[in-house]
Amino acid sequence: MFAKPKVPRRGSAPGFLLMGALVVGGCATFNPRPVEEVAFMARSQTQRKGRVEVTVAVPDAGESRELFGVPLYRKGVQPVWVEIRNEAPEAVWFLPIRVDPHYFTPLEAASLYHSAGSGSANQKLDRHFRDQRMGLHVEPGSARSGYVFTNLDEGTKGVTIDLLREDRAVETFTFFVPVPGLKVDHQNVDWENLYPEGEIVAHNEQSLREALAKMPACTKNKKGNASGDPLNLVVIGHPDDVYHAFIRAGWDETETIHYASLLKTGASFLFGARYDYSPVSALYVFGRPQDVALQKARETIHERNHLRLWMSPMRFRGKPVWIGQISRDVGVRLTPKTVVTHKIDPDVDDTRDYLIQNLWYSQGLAKFGYAKGVGEAPLPNPGRNLTGDPYVTDGFRAVLWVSGDPVPFTSVEYVEWEDPPNR
Repeated sequence: MFAKPKVPRRGSAPGFLLMGALVVGGCATFNPRPVEEVAFMARSQTQRKGRVEVTVAVPDAGESRELFGVPLYRKGVQPVWVEIRNEAPEAVWFLPIRVDPHYFTPLEAASLYHSAGSGSANQKLDRHFRDQRMGLHVEPGSARSGYVFTNLDEGTKGVTIDLLREDRAVETFTFFVPVPGLKVDHQNVDWENLYPEGEIVAHNEQSLREALAKMPACTKNKKGNASGDPLNLVVIGHPDDVYHAFIRAGWDETETIHYASLLKTGASFLFGARYDYSPVSALYVFGRPQDVALQKARETIHERNHLRLWMSPMRFRGKPVWIGQISRDVGVRLTPKTVVTHKIDPDVDDTRDYLIQNLWYSQGLAKFGYAKGVGEAPLPNPGRNLTGDPYVTDGFRAVLWVSGDPVPFTSVEYVEWEDPPNR
């Protein structure tokens, strides 16, 4: 948008004319649109607590460019629009650090698109960004709106709004806003019709425990004739509660395998870069690939925690029961089957228990326990997944009741079903 002009050769009049034309052209192309003219507001979400109402909306890459005149997503900046309506008799303070601890200031975000030798254009850009910022103080009987410039999160954006009242109490609003642009596996799943009504089985606690022990022990390949990673995870909750609990805990959705995601995966692999939405291969349960795949990236694409979930036909007190697999990627290696594959940490139990801690500390866990069903694979005689990686396990699945609403740390319950050794 504000392209840096080429430096002309000394004494070159045409060069100076060209530089001037570029600067003037840069100013002329800066034409941001007002918020009411951009379609992202149709995806806004509103919550109300008492006499305070909060609305949040997140523009996608194209909408952000319309609103600010520059392609913010390319620089890893994602504007989040916030409106606070305060009908209470006291003022409230908005705390943007809760939205993103590493947010950009308006002038910092604008400076990413400054052009050398174009002071007036830069000033125009700065003024626009400062004019659009979200204020901190909302007086009684008033409303304020504006943007917080956050780090980019593709797919579903988790947004937490904290409002500090004059009595020092904090009111928290949590939003999970889908942002168009990322192709993820679960977008096209028809959860309501995944199973015919006659296949749905309702369980009480005892029958669920027995049913989980009889579930398949491992994932399969597409043909169903070879076993893969152990199914060491059970999640109980409605789809929205599952997504919200994991997103709050810092997990990212994974892209489906398509041309653009393959290019990004290849580039990340070659340069050792981090790719938070890297696709995962398909594993099979119930004759179909995973319904949901999530990951928590570490330093590079070679290192990540990742999990897959399949909604089962079982229900517990009206909530779906999901069977799943979780493991930790610790590197890559060559293989005759897939040329290059991730290498997993053999101790899949440790990764299973990491997830319990992760959801517990992020307040997405209501209760947990363990169930039989995987089958023991001890260190002297490990199991093997589809790419030949060894794994060891005590044979138990973690059973997690998740919550879309925050659950205090001290309120999490332990269900005394099984007691894995050395845990």
